[in-house]
Amino acid sequence: WFLYTGGTTGNPKAVMWPQAELQKSAEAFYRPLGQSVPTTVEAAIAAAVELHERNRTTRVLAGAPLMHGTSGIVSLQVLMTGGAVATLPSRSFDAKELWEVVAHHRLTMLAIVGEAFSRPMLEELDRAKATGDPHDLSSLFQIMSSGVMWSKESKTRFLEHKKLTLLDTLGSSESPGQGSQLTKGDADQAKTAKFELGDTTVVITDDGRIVEPGSGERGRLANRGVVPLGYFKDEKKTAETFPTINGVRYSIPGDYATVETDGTITLLGRGSVSINTGGEKIYPEEVEEALKSHPDVIDCNVVGLPDERWGQTVNAVLSLEDGAEISDGDLIAHARTRIAAYKTPKRILRVDSVLRGPNGKADYTWAKKTAEEITGIS
Repeated sequence: WFLYTGGTTGNPKAVMWPQAELQKSAEAFYRPLGQSVPTTVEAAIAAAVELHERNRTTRVLAGAPLMHGTSGIVSLQVLMTGGAVATLPSRSFDAKELWEVVAHHRLTMLAIVGEAFSRPMLEELDRAKATGDPHDLSSLFQIMSSGVMWSKESKTRFLEHKKLTLLDTLGSSESPGQGSQLTKGDADQAKTAKFELGDTTVVITDDGRIVEPGSGERGRLANRGVVPLGYFKDEKKTAETFPTINGVRYSIPGDYATVETDGTITLLGRGSVSINTGGEKIYPEEVEEALKSHPDVIDCNVVGLPDERWGQTVNAVLSLEDGAEISDGDLIAHARTRIAAYKTPKRILRVDSVLRGPNGKADYTWAKKTAEEITGIS
């Protein structure tokens, strides 16, 4: 099965997945039965029947396009367990339609891609509630997100509408199931980008050492669990992303993280889009998260531009709510309350809308070009 990457920093690459490896990733769906993933058709049918009898069959809405791993892999897992998959009928995302589909088909689970989906979904929930005709969420049990950051603020707002299970998963087209964060019911438990490592995931430094908890060292997430064959017709990139270390083959897409004393990880972001300013590495996702926590900011991409003194500077390409009158200085000051001062943007570059791919992922190529055009720096 070819699963294409999001193309965040360039052209999408085709990840070659054997069906048997993808099946292994469905382990969580069989855990309630105390079973391992079936290896025969007969065993799969028996497990599906048992899930149905226990009223544990999942009915999922694939909110993102099926080309995206978040929807594609979850849909395969749900179908494998005898569940049902719903998709949105419109060609473009419509939050009102999404909630109507959830109610009409009595769906139990949503698969979305972080903030790109959360914000319009929450706005629609708020709008419907304010008019006295709230959407019916009675069937919904879980919202699952993967692919990009999912903010604490959005999670909290979902939980204010209904007590749900929020599953924030850390993974990529090359490496699903690297980590997860589970929030149940209480809004004060919601957090951003704080994950429990999966059983088969470690953090490895660039020189090949496993990062020790609490050391403060940065490393790349490395998963030895389900691992694809590689990239289609790209042996060089395959060797870089799927190395064998001490006799173990890993998938290392390039996401950097630190490991805390309690064993959880703090996700920093993809190394290929990091910004080097004054010798310090800054990860765009961390800065974007800080800016998007301001209620006037709709969306944001952060990119580096060349600078004679610092090597690169931090630049935020962002869109604001209609009528927002906040100054650049106030936006930067707000970011400084969330992150270190040296990580805050040197420039705020305003656009009507931030371009994202159909999968909801950032398009850093577009953001970099836009920043260059606005500033005249390249």
